[in-house]
Amino acid sequence: MSVDLLHYLLGMLSGSLVGLSLGLFGGGGSILAVPLLVYVVGVADAHTALGTAAVAVAANAAANLWGHARRGNVRWRCGMIYAAAGVGGALLGSTVGKLVDGEQLLLLFALLMLGVAGAMVFRRNVEGNPNVSCGLESAPRTMACGFGSGALSGFFGIGGGFLIVPGLMASTGMTMLHAIGSSLLAVTAFGLTTAGNYALSGFVDWWLAAAFLAGGVAGGMAGSRLASALALKRGLLNTSFAVVIMTVALYMAWRSLAVLVA
Repeated sequence: MSVDLLHYLLGMLSGSLVGLSLGLFGGGGSILAVPLLVYVVGVADAHTALGTAAVAVAANAAANLWGHARRGNVRWRCGMIYAAAGVGGALLGSTVGKLVDGEQLLLLFALLMLGVAGAMVFRRNVEGNPNVSCGLESAPRTMACGFGSGALSGFFGIGGGFLIVPGLMASTGMTMLHAIGSSLLAVTAFGLTTAGNYALSGFVDWWLAAAFLAGGVAGGMAGSRLASALALKRGLLNTSFAVVIMTVALYMAWRSLAVLVA
């Protein structure tokens, strides 16, 4: 088997895991995509891994959005307000992120994930309002959270679902399941914005991104079905989401520190 073929097969396998995470958690796709590209597929440059991940995650999020929409898990008005506010933040954040050293960026990324994981565990039993509707009263709070998570998503070159899901829950009061479905609107928008900015600097491997997308479709279909099933058990989906984030964050922090200290 040629090295190139193995490279793209690993990309497809990694993409299926990313798609599963996006469909199941509405986030975690880029959390998995970046370390998989760096440590499994073997992308040497961290910025190229971040740019390629942004393309793949945005495309997978758009595909997975359909599955959640069919199940009624998307609150369109809330998701669109959040996404629209975050696009400007993603553009600003991705411009700054390209100027930061790659290994330092990965370490900061890992520390941010640990903080989000802790917040999700703390709020694991928060059920939310299944009939939430975003109006003028909640719009400023939703837009502020959207801009903030968009800026962080752009800075780290990610779709940012692991930021968007808790952001939607905090700003609108919606349930975890609805936040997962609605977050895919923002993940798509932020990912495309970030990917476009990274692509302008040549930090995207387009063939590898295509392999990721191909593998992610099947994984996303399975993930959206699992999300609906797990939502019936109080707190399980929130806890599972936090465990995934925390595990990958600890691994990334360990690898990044080893490189920076060496």
